[in-house]
Amino acid sequence: MTRVTVLGTEIDSTTPNEAVDRAMTAMHERKGAFVITPNAEYLLQAKTQRDLRQISQSAFLSLPDSIGVLAAARILKIPLHQRVTGIDFAFSLLKKMGERGRSVFLLGARQGIAEAAADRLRELIPGLVIAGTSHGYFSSTDEKRICERINTASPDLLIVCLGSPRQERWMYKNASALHVGLMAGLGGTLDVFAGNVDRAPEGWRKIGLEWLYRSIREPKRITRILRIPLIIPVSLRYRVRGK
Repeated sequence: MTRVTVLGTEIDSTTPNEAVDRAMTAMHERKGAFVITPNAEYLLQAKTQRDLRQISQSAFLSLPDSIGVLAAARILKIPLHQRVTGIDFAFSLLKKMGERGRSVFLLGARQGIAEAAADRLRELIPGLVIAGTSHGYFSSTDEKRICERINTASPDLLIVCLGSPRQERWMYKNASALHVGLMAGLGGTLDVFAGNVDRAPEGWRKIGLEWLYRSIREPKRITRILRIPLIIPVSLRYRVRGK
Protein backbone atom coordinates (compact mmCIF):
# COMPACT_ATOMS: atom_id res chain seq x y z
CA MET A 1 0.00 0.00 0.00
CA THR A 2 1.17 3.50 -0.84
CA ARG A 3 -0.22 6.90 0.13
CA VAL A 4 -0.66 9.61 -2.47
CA THR A 5 -1.96 13.18 -2.36
CA VAL A 6 -4.89 14.18 -4.57
CA LEU A 7 -5.79 17.88 -4.54
CA GLY A 8 -4.27 18.19 -1.08
CA THR A 9 -6.05 15.18 0.45
CA GLU A 10 -4.01 12.09 1.31
CA ILE A 11 -5.43 8.88 -0.16
CA ASP A 12 -4.24 5.28 0.21
CA SER A 13 -3.64 3.31 -2.96
CA THR A 14 -4.71 -0.12 -1.78
CA THR A 15 -6.97 -3.09 -2.48
CA PRO A 16 -10.16 -3.96 -0.57
CA ASN A 17 -8.58 -7.06 0.96
CA GLU A 18 -5.45 -5.21 2.04
CA ALA A 19 -7.56 -2.46 3.60
CA VAL A 20 -9.56 -4.99 5.63
CA ASP A 21 -6.43 -6.83 6.77
CA ARG A 22 -4.81 -3.59 7.89
CA ALA A 23 -7.98 -2.57 9.70
CA MET A 24 -8.05 -5.87 11.60
CA THR A 25 -4.44 -5.33 12.67
CA ALA A 26 -5.15 -1.79 13.86
CA MET A 27 -8.21 -3.02 15.73
CA HIS A 28 -6.09 -5.53 17.61
CA GLU A 29 -3.61 -2.82 18.62
CA ARG A 30 -6.46 -0.67 20.04
CA LYS A 31 -4.78 2.71 19.59
CA GLY A 32 -7.91 4.59 18.57
CA ALA A 33 -6.95 4.76 14.89
CA PHE A 34 -9.56 5.97 12.43
CA VAL A 35 -10.54 5.35 8.82
CA ILE A 36 -11.95 7.94 6.44
CA THR A 37 -13.49 7.37 3.01
CA PRO A 38 -13.04 10.59 1.01
CA ASN A 39 -15.21 11.15 -2.04
CA ALA A 40 -15.04 13.92 -4.65
CA GLU A 41 -17.02 16.29 -2.44
CA TYR A 42 -14.55 15.79 0.41
CA LEU A 43 -11.64 16.62 -1.90
CA LEU A 44 -13.36 19.80 -3.08
CA GLN A 45 -14.09 20.91 0.49
CA ALA A 46 -10.56 20.07 1.64
CA LYS A 47 -9.09 22.42 -0.95
CA THR A 48 -10.25 25.37 1.16
CA GLN A 49 -10.58 23.74 4.59
CA ARG A 50 -7.17 22.98 6.02
CA ASP A 51 -8.43 20.82 8.88
CA LEU A 52 -9.87 18.30 6.42
CA ARG A 53 -6.45 17.96 4.80
CA GLN A 54 -4.89 17.48 8.25
CA ILE A 55 -7.47 14.81 9.08
CA SER A 56 -6.53 12.86 5.95
CA GLN A 57 -2.87 13.03 7.03
CA SER A 58 -3.74 11.63 10.47
CA ALA A 59 -6.08 8.88 9.25
CA PHE A 60 -4.85 5.30 9.60
CA LEU A 61 -6.61 4.54 6.32
CA SER A 62 -7.93 7.05 3.77
CA LEU A 63 -9.88 5.04 1.22
CA PRO A 64 -10.85 6.32 -2.26
CA ASP A 65 -14.62 5.99 -1.98
CA SER A 66 -15.78 7.43 -5.29
CA ILE A 67 -15.12 7.33 -8.99
CA GLY A 68 -14.55 11.09 -8.79
CA VAL A 69 -11.44 10.55 -6.68
CA LEU A 70 -10.07 8.09 -9.23
CA ALA A 71 -10.88 10.49 -12.07
CA ALA A 72 -9.02 13.32 -10.34
CA ALA A 73 -6.01 11.06 -9.76
CA ARG A 74 -5.94 9.99 -13.41
CA ILE A 75 -6.15 13.57 -14.65
CA LEU A 76 -3.29 14.53 -12.33
CA LYS A 77 -1.34 11.38 -13.31
CA ILE A 78 -1.25 10.15 -9.71
CA PRO A 79 -1.10 6.34 -9.31
CA LEU A 80 -4.21 5.20 -7.43
CA HIS A 81 -4.78 1.45 -7.43
CA GLN A 82 -8.56 1.18 -7.39
CA ARG A 83 -11.75 2.34 -5.74
CA VAL A 84 -12.50 1.04 -2.24
CA THR A 85 -16.05 2.00 -1.26
CA GLY A 86 -16.92 2.56 2.38
CA ILE A 87 -19.95 0.26 2.33
CA ASP A 88 -18.03 -2.66 0.78
CA PHE A 89 -15.09 -2.12 3.11
CA ALA A 90 -17.44 -2.05 6.11
CA PHE A 91 -19.31 -5.22 5.21
CA SER A 92 -16.14 -7.19 4.45
CA LEU A 93 -14.58 -6.00 7.70
CA LEU A 94 -17.69 -6.91 9.73
CA LYS A 95 -17.78 -10.38 8.17
CA LYS A 96 -14.18 -11.00 9.22
CA MET A 97 -14.97 -9.61 12.67
CA GLY A 98 -17.89 -12.04 12.96
CA GLU A 99 -15.56 -14.95 12.28
CA ARG A 100 -13.50 -13.86 15.29
CA GLY A 101 -16.31 -12.81 17.61
CA ARG A 102 -15.35 -9.11 17.54
CA SER A 103 -17.63 -6.28 18.63
CA VAL A 104 -18.99 -3.15 16.92
CA PHE A 105 -20.75 -0.02 18.14
CA LEU A 106 -23.04 1.72 15.64
CA LEU A 107 -23.24 5.50 15.92
CA GLY A 108 -25.23 7.72 13.61
CA ALA A 109 -28.28 8.29 11.39
CA ARG A 110 -31.78 9.07 12.60
CA GLN A 111 -33.49 7.63 15.67
CA GLY A 112 -34.01 3.88 15.26
CA ILE A 113 -31.78 3.39 12.21
CA ALA A 114 -28.74 2.14 14.14
CA GLU A 115 -30.94 -0.35 16.01
CA ALA A 116 -32.49 -1.60 12.76
CA ALA A 117 -29.01 -1.93 11.25
CA ALA A 118 -27.89 -3.90 14.31
CA ASP A 119 -30.81 -6.32 13.92
CA ARG A 120 -29.99 -6.98 10.27
CA LEU A 121 -26.28 -7.38 10.93
CA ARG A 122 -27.01 -9.98 13.62
CA GLU A 123 -28.91 -11.97 10.99
CA LEU A 124 -26.37 -11.52 8.22
CA ILE A 125 -23.16 -11.99 10.22
CA PRO A 126 -23.27 -14.72 12.88
CA GLY A 127 -20.68 -14.20 15.59
CA LEU A 128 -20.63 -10.40 15.27
CA VAL A 129 -21.18 -8.79 18.67
CA ILE A 130 -23.23 -5.57 18.74
CA ALA A 131 -21.70 -3.62 21.61
CA GLY A 132 -24.16 -0.73 21.41
CA THR A 133 -26.04 1.72 19.22
CA SER A 134 -26.87 5.42 19.24
CA HIS A 135 -28.48 7.83 16.80
CA GLY A 136 -26.40 10.68 15.42
CA TYR A 137 -28.62 13.61 16.37
CA PHE A 138 -26.87 14.61 19.55
CA SER A 139 -25.79 18.07 20.67
CA SER A 140 -22.38 19.14 21.91
CA THR A 141 -23.72 18.89 25.47
CA ASP A 142 -24.63 15.23 24.87
CA GLU A 143 -21.25 14.37 23.37
CA LYS A 144 -19.60 13.54 26.68
CA ARG A 145 -22.41 11.12 27.53
CA ILE A 146 -22.12 9.44 24.12
CA CYS A 147 -18.35 9.03 24.54
CA GLU A 148 -18.86 7.53 28.00
CA ARG A 149 -21.32 4.99 26.57
CA ILE A 150 -18.85 4.03 23.88
CA ASN A 151 -16.01 3.70 26.37
CA THR A 152 -18.12 1.52 28.64
CA ALA A 153 -18.84 -0.77 25.69
CA SER A 154 -15.18 -0.63 24.56
CA PRO A 155 -15.92 -2.00 21.05
CA ASP A 156 -13.35 -3.35 18.64
CA LEU A 157 -14.88 -1.14 15.94
CA LEU A 158 -16.85 2.09 16.16
CA ILE A 159 -18.80 2.88 13.00
CA VAL A 160 -19.47 6.63 12.81
CA CYS A 161 -22.18 7.75 10.38
CA LEU A 162 -22.67 11.45 11.04
CA GLY A 163 -22.29 12.67 7.48
CA SER A 164 -19.17 14.18 6.00
CA PRO A 165 -17.24 16.18 7.09
CA ARG A 166 -18.85 16.10 10.55
CA GLN A 167 -17.92 12.45 11.12
CA GLU A 168 -14.28 13.00 10.16
CA ARG A 169 -13.97 16.00 12.44
CA TRP A 170 -15.69 14.10 15.27
CA MET A 171 -13.33 11.12 15.04
CA TYR A 172 -10.26 13.35 14.83
CA LYS A 173 -11.39 15.34 17.86
CA ASN A 174 -12.26 12.32 20.03
CA ALA A 175 -9.63 9.80 18.89
CA SER A 176 -7.50 10.05 22.03
CA ALA A 177 -10.48 9.96 24.40
CA LEU A 178 -12.26 6.89 23.04
CA HIS A 179 -11.40 3.35 24.17
CA VAL A 180 -11.99 1.61 20.86
CA GLY A 181 -9.96 -0.60 18.58
CA LEU A 182 -10.71 1.34 15.42
CA MET A 183 -13.13 4.00 14.16
CA ALA A 184 -14.53 4.28 10.64
CA GLY A 185 -16.48 7.21 9.22
CA LEU A 186 -18.96 5.68 6.80
CA GLY A 187 -21.59 8.24 5.85
CA GLY A 188 -24.94 6.63 4.98
CA THR A 189 -23.83 3.05 5.60
CA LEU A 190 -26.19 2.51 8.54
CA ASP A 191 -29.19 3.43 6.37
CA VAL A 192 -28.11 0.77 3.88
CA PHE A 193 -27.51 -1.85 6.57
CA ALA A 194 -30.93 -1.06 8.06
CA GLY A 195 -32.61 -1.57 4.68
CA ASN A 196 -33.76 2.04 4.71
CA VAL A 197 -31.81 2.96 1.55
CA ASP A 198 -31.12 0.69 -1.41
CA ARG A 199 -27.71 0.63 -3.03
CA ALA A 200 -27.43 1.24 -6.74
CA PRO A 201 -27.64 -1.94 -8.84
CA GLU A 202 -24.29 -3.59 -9.54
CA GLY A 203 -24.24 -2.35 -13.14
CA TRP A 204 -24.48 1.27 -12.01
CA ARG A 205 -21.75 0.68 -9.43
CA LYS A 206 -19.38 -0.89 -11.94
CA ILE A 207 -19.43 2.18 -14.17
CA GLY A 208 -19.19 4.59 -11.25
CA LEU A 209 -22.67 6.11 -11.52
CA GLU A 210 -23.95 5.45 -8.01
CA TRP A 211 -24.13 9.22 -7.49
CA LEU A 212 -26.48 9.57 -10.47
CA TYR A 213 -28.64 6.66 -9.29
CA ARG A 214 -28.99 8.28 -5.86
CA SER A 215 -29.92 11.63 -7.38
CA ILE A 216 -32.70 9.91 -9.33
CA ARG A 217 -33.97 8.02 -6.28
CA GLU A 218 -33.48 10.94 -3.86
CA PRO A 219 -34.21 14.21 -5.72
CA LYS A 220 -33.64 16.26 -2.56
CA ARG A 221 -29.93 15.41 -2.85
CA ILE A 222 -29.64 16.73 -6.40
CA THR A 223 -28.07 20.10 -5.53
CA ARG A 224 -25.35 18.43 -3.47
CA ILE A 225 -24.74 15.60 -5.92
CA LEU A 226 -24.45 17.88 -8.96
CA ARG A 227 -21.38 19.48 -7.37
CA ILE A 228 -19.48 16.19 -7.66
CA PRO A 229 -18.57 16.52 -11.40
CA LEU A 230 -16.79 19.78 -10.54
CA ILE A 231 -13.83 17.60 -9.56
CA ILE A 232 -13.02 17.22 -13.29
CA PRO A 233 -12.46 20.91 -14.21
CA VAL A 234 -10.74 21.54 -10.88
CA SER A 235 -8.29 18.69 -11.53
CA LEU A 236 -7.70 19.86 -15.10
CA ARG A 237 -6.91 23.35 -13.87
CA TYR A 238 -4.40 21.96 -11.37
CA ARG A 239 -2.77 19.85 -14.07
CA VAL A 240 -2.43 22.80 -16.42
CA ARG A 241 -0.90 24.88 -13.65
CA GLY A 242 1.49 22.09 -12.78
CA LYS A 243 0.33 21.80 -9.14
